Amino acid sequence: MEKNKTGSEFLHIGNRLLEWYRNNARDLPFRQTKDPYKIWICEIVFQQTRINQGLNHYNNFIKRFPDVKTLAEAEENEVLLYWKGLGYYSRAINIHKAARQIMNDYQGVFPHEYEEILKLKGVGKYTAAAVSSICFGGRMPAVDGNFYRVLSRLFADDFDISNSRAFTYFSELAALVMPENVGDFNQAMMDIGSEICKPKNPLCGECPVNEDCLAFSMQKISDYPVKTKKVKAEDLALTYYFVHKKGQFLIRQRADDFIWKKLFEFPTAIPSDMEPFITGSKTVTHKLTHKNLSIEIWNVEVTSEKQWNDFIAENQYLITDLEDSHEKSFPKPLEIYIQNALKD
Repeated sequence: MEKNKTGSEFLHIGNRLLEWYRNNARDLPFRQTKDPYKIWICEIVFQQTRINQGLNHYNNFIKRFPDVKTLAEAEENEVLLYWKGLGYYSRAINIHKAARQIMNDYQGVFPHEYEEILKLKGVGKYTAAAVSSICFGGRMPAVDGNFYRVLSRLFADDFDISNSRAFTYFSELAALVMPENVGDFNQAMMDIGSEICKPKNPLCGECPVNEDCLAFSMQKISDYPVKTKKVKAEDLALTYYFVHKKGQFLIRQRADDFIWKKLFEFPTAIPSDMEPFITGSKTVTHKLTHKNLSIEIWNVEVTSEKQWNDFIAENQYLITDLEDSHEKSFPKPLEIYIQNALKD
């Protein structure tokens, strides 16, 4: 679409969305506050998590870490523990680092300006725009997948959302319909995108701006948005050894340079003299965003006290059991394996 019209021609669309939002906004706990800390946490939590799936996690996280200072002073492993079940643990690591950044660089006061918010660890343009507009009246559209979908359908715009310029392009498109109250407009677009203008089976009959929607009028809703590039998932094979003795098992913490950053895992190798303790193996599959994992887990039931102690000393593994493992964060497939292996 050639954006050769002035925004004033489309402002009624944004105003209709605001009116719809005032009457239909979802009743969510973070909608009852302008606290930038809570808005920031909610935006990070729900980046990769549906509202109904992540709401309890958000509430528990805020209850334990009610402000920046509390989060900054917490140990990283506790932050990871309260993130348990949300996945994408690098988000938890980043918000912990960002909380300390706010304490050190901004004297504990959440930055107000979009460009300053953008400097926080793990904060992208969408999150910075959301916090800035909702909490401080900033005039930046919080462009995400909902914006791409709603705007491309409204204008029957075939700009490829996988293009590297998509964020800038759709930010300019959003400016054409953006009313004065940008904070509520951004939230209206989030709600319209998730509740009405869905990726599949959109509820066009309930949409407050269907009269202005070109894709709807042409009956080509399913043609938008346009996305040509698809990231092919990489196949990745992992091997673990569940080394255990009398209800205890060995673990270590992962580094932060690959998948499952800072989570706990089993040993990835054993010496040849421990191979006689192997009693079997199990292979499980697990999907990450861009990886298909095949995980082989060997069961190693050690009966020798000396070999158990030597293996721990040589590799500095931690000893845990089923009860204590609940206080640590494991990748989901390993957590499930632990529950099944030690449930008796």
